[in-house]
Amino acid sequence: MASNVNPTVRRRRLGQELRKLRELKGMTAEEVADRLLVSQSKISRLENGRRSISQRDVRDLCGVYEVEDQKMVDSLMEMARDSRQQGWWHTFGDIPYSVYIGLEAAAQSLRVYEPQLVTGLLQTRAYAEALVRGALPETSTAEIDKRVKVRMRRQERVTDESNPLRLWVVLDEAALHRVVGSKLIMREQLEHLIELSSLPHVTVQVLPFEVGAHPGLNGQYAILEFADAADSSVVYLEGVTSDLYLEKAPDVQKYAVMYEHLRAQALPVEQSQQFIQDAAKRFAQ
Repeated sequence: MASNVNPTVRRRRLGQELRKLRELKGMTAEEVADRLLVSQSKISRLENGRRSISQRDVRDLCGVYEVEDQKMVDSLMEMARDSRQQGWWHTFGDIPYSVYIGLEAAAQSLRVYEPQLVTGLLQTRAYAEALVRGALPETSTAEIDKRVKVRMRRQERVTDESNPLRLWVVLDEAALHRVVGSKLIMREQLEHLIELSSLPHVTVQVLPFEVGAHPGLNGQYAILEFADAADSSVVYLEGVTSDLYLEKAPDVQKYAVMYEHLRAQALPVEQSQQFIQDAAKRFAQ
């Protein structure tokens, strides 16, 4: 597979193109499903990029939509072929949040609000292991090890000099006080956080308790943005049994505005670094 082909992004973009064709035809997803003798949920999953799209699916849908431009059909078929390739994360087997990993791997920038923990891309291995073990107490050692390895592999985007991820993180003060693993692990984690926050493409701000009520009280979220204008931004909300991806422009805009408020209420970068340093010193006592 070519290095610049991301199957998750290809699948998502193909779904968007198929949705456009359906809407131009003036058909509902239910009508398309009836024509192809499939479930409406399948059509919805194909269009939102949550399901692999076969070349046969593309051929059948183009037939329903009466697409006569062969170049367009060929282009869509090629996207379907690319979307069925495997990204690096597939080598780890079944990963619950593989869709998010695919999007993150292709994103140009990522804005994250974390109310409870240090965000995954900035975690040390020891912190990540202690976190997974504590959050998922019935998980096997092998599964914990796999999840930690995946997290460490994801972090390569942060240190990739050729294609670094533009990362902006707003951390609630609670993330600096909650002892994950041990005081030693926390001190090393906070020192690591300070080190990474000094990178030119990484920004970390602390939202102190004294701010009081703020737009992030509903919980963690991330906004992913992509270099290609054809790939719309995505808001990611992590759940216990399932995740939510918001792609409609009004939804993304609402979360973007919320994030601007969070950034404005958080401590400036320099003060945030000092705040983290002070917290790390407390764990050294």
